[in-house]
Amino acid sequence: MSILARTLRPAAATVQRGVAHNAFARTMATYDSYNTLLVDVKENVGVITLNRPKALNALCDELITELNDATSKMDVDDEVRCIVLTGSEKAFAAGADISEMQTKEFVDSYRKNMFKDWTEIMGVSKPIIAAVNGYALGGGCELAMSCDIIIAGDRAKFGQPEITLGVIPGCGGTQRLVKAIGKSKAMEMVLTGKMIGAEQAEKDGLVSRVVPAAELMDSTMETAKKIASFSLPIAAMCKEAVNGSYDLGLNEGLRLERRLFHASFATKDQKEGMDAFLNKRTPEFTDL
Repeated sequence: MSILARTLRPAAATVQRGVAHNAFARTMATYDSYNTLLVDVKENVGVITLNRPKALNALCDELITELNDATSKMDVDDEVRCIVLTGSEKAFAAGADISEMQTKEFVDSYRKNMFKDWTEIMGVSKPIIAAVNGYALGGGCELAMSCDIIIAGDRAKFGQPEITLGVIPGCGGTQRLVKAIGKSKAMEMVLTGKMIGAEQAEKDGLVSRVVPAAELMDSTMETAKKIASFSLPIAAMCKEAVNGSYDLGLNEGLRLERRLFHASFATKDQKEGMDAFLNKRTPEFTDL
């Protein structure tokens, strides 16, 4: 159960098209019946819904294991070209499951490198959009920041309240939040545990945009299908280049970008895209 669940408990348009089978994506995955997730694939978009409603989608080890399984399968699924990760109207994810962590000791946590598996989603090559309604706190905020784009419903709330539990963020909250909104704002959130609303999150640069809560999934799916309409390897290159800016200095980042730009000329999709532009027609990308 998350800290928020414990506190609140008493209140109780892209046309789908065929994808060429190639070295970039070889398989059509089949998804198991997960205990903590709902998984669907529609119009080339893989939709993963966190599904622990009684715990406000608190992130437990089982959920993370299933999430890693689902996203890794989608990464090599020919039918999936973009991934959407969402929760419920009340909570995207209200934090890590406190009941799993309460009795842990230092040696066990350190030896097993607790939370190591929680960042595997960063290794997925396909674009991932977090569609956030309700609470995204602690690990939930960190999970959203691990995605490539965050689109928020207007009632979403973000926060890193770990200090109220006598711990610090452990899944990137002190690192990604600084890069997203700057040191001073991140420091205030981490040191006070305060939440910020969707509009403030957009103003600070944490989310790409805010939409009415009722329109969140429609708006997110529209963006996902737009991304899905482009060349899959080129989208992966775009993602790699942007993520590189977090880890590299400016000169190395520019070099990575240039080399990936050069690499795009090895694809048939580059020839197709430029020919379509010059001949004023819609490109037909084949991911080759």
